[in-house]
Amino acid sequence: MNASASKRSLLNAAVIVAALGYFVDIYDLLLFSIVRVESLRSIGFAGRELEVGATLNNIQMTGLMLGGILWGVLGDKRGRLSVLFGSIFLYSIGNFLNGYATTFTEYAFCRFFAGLGLAGELGAGITLVSEVLHPSLRGYGTMIVATVGVTGAIVGGYVAQVFDWRTAFKIGGFLGFALLLLRISVTESGIFESAKKSKVRAGSFFSLFTKADCFGKFSRSILIGIPIWLTIGILVTFSPEFARDAGVTDEVGTAKAVMACYAGFTVGDFLFGMISQWMKSRNRAVALAIVLNFIAALVYLLALKGVSSTTIYWMCGILGATGGYWAVVCTIAAEQFGTNMRATVATAVPNFIRFSLVPMNFAVLGLQPMIGLLNATLVVAVVVVAIALLALRGLKESFGKDLNFVEPI
Repeated sequence: MNASASKRSLLNAAVIVAALGYFVDIYDLLLFSIVRVESLRSIGFAGRELEVGATLNNIQMTGLMLGGILWGVLGDKRGRLSVLFGSIFLYSIGNFLNGYATTFTEYAFCRFFAGLGLAGELGAGITLVSEVLHPSLRGYGTMIVATVGVTGAIVGGYVAQVFDWRTAFKIGGFLGFALLLLRISVTESGIFESAKKSKVRAGSFFSLFTKADCFGKFSRSILIGIPIWLTIGILVTFSPEFARDAGVTDEVGTAKAVMACYAGFTVGDFLFGMISQWMKSRNRAVALAIVLNFIAALVYLLALKGVSSTTIYWMCGILGATGGYWAVVCTIAAEQFGTNMRATVATAVPNFIRFSLVPMNFAVLGLQPMIGLLNATLVVAVVVVAIALLALRGLKESFGKDLNFVEPI
């Protein structure tokens, strides 16, 4: 394949639309973290932003987990494009209506259904891109999707500073509806169409738990990505509380912290995507990222005392850069399984990773009264990283794997 042909193959409609779709996905997914304090104060929860915010985050993550199952199965049974259309339609409505929430119940309802819709976007996009690109370009394609996508958080942070939180949610809804128009130019995966004609059993979610080999691959794919959501959902989202707990006198804004983190993620997703291509190994790139991210987390948690808000934002950026191996994790999940289970896994894995924030939130909040917020988070971080590295050791290398196969289920 010559250079010009490679470029044309890489920058096709599936890659471009998947990247823009993930951009809107991340904008909407992280917007709650960005406007958490402002929005909760405006509906009567001043002074309870941590407790109520964690509850709403758990509700959103529950929607993501359930949606990860629903959209993944539909992706293998009905096609990747049906998920791309359906998921973005649902989360666009959820986020638009969130701009009108005036009570906790209304807010929770919108976060749940937005999460349910957001669950399908990334998995379907990664699956489609992985199947339409040549194996030598697959890592570059998913790298582009993730790198473009994470900038959605940066834009979300900027929008939240220019507009009030209600308008910011409505803008997210409008962006989603606009993206639906671009989906028309994307065609279905040829690998999926071939598998569909062969009448093989597809989208059997429960086989991921009843077959030992499937469960091993599935669970390990989830566990290696959990440190990413420890970074996003706890270290960065609750940066104002960490700063206050450490005695930092400067005001730390969640919007700026999230923007700094995702600016780092943009660098990290590009960097670790390139490293996995240069090393010709997904696993070694992930191992490097986990270790570097853990070191950054240790510095963040142990060196906050007496620093300025500017330093905290820089720390959030470094956390994002070292935790930006999301694209590699999603690619690993897609490459582990056959065509008849690929969308199920590629959609479920990122959302189960996101759902891991629920038990991590409970663990941190449960330990906080005994050892303090910073120490509680440190304990959870050590456990999460140790489990991730052990899981990675048992995961087979998938770089360059031919994806035109079916899973025996």
